[in-house]
Amino acid sequence: MKKILLFFCVFVFISCSTEESINDDFAFEKFELGEKISLENVHGGSKNIVRTQNGFVVEGEEDKVLLFDFFGTFCQPCKEEAPFLTDLWKENSKHFVLIGLDHFEEVSDDEIRKFAHEYGAYYFLSNSPKNQRLISQILEDIAYKNMEQLPFKVMLYKGEYQSLSDYRRPENEKGLKYYLGSVPISVINSDIHKILNTGVK
Repeated sequence: MKKILLFFCVFVFISCSTEESINDDFAFEKFELGEKISLENVHGGSKNIVRTQNGFVVEGEEDKVLLFDFFGTFCQPCKEEAPFLTDLWKENSKHFVLIGLDHFEEVSDDEIRKFAHEYGAYYFLSNSPKNQRLISQILEDIAYKNMEQLPFKVMLYKGEYQSLSDYRRPENEKGLKYYLGSVPISVINSDIHKILNTGVK
């Protein structure tokens, strides 16, 4: 009986410790309204990201559509879409901001620049330790509870997350607040112009 009780106590202790560890992995310091963080572009320059009531804007570019792209240098779809994202940004730069947030890895700025050179990613790329906190807040904002995959994108306009076209399920055209995985650039471009033409979707 004592052996059974001892085993039960050890099992409960281990289970609680594991649960506490898992919870700690998802803990982050939430952003306060108006709080700013500065992100450095590995290509040079920086942008201030400002917390709004429900999302984020880029300081000085508040009226532009903002796309956050979570990527990794190891991610094959990220490599494949990089030159097309560069073209998308160049074609829409007057009313569109694209910020790549390196995720799921610890690499040097030189490695990010190498990725950019090899795959044509010449838009804003952040390799900041602040990326993780920003990503955690974004995922909480949109109530995303599934397993993360790269690439992963969210689009905001005037500080509000936008409903995006789900090209895999046309009948649910505006059902999601994110793009998961590889998405045709034409779909992203279409959503940008729908948002600009109609306001907040």
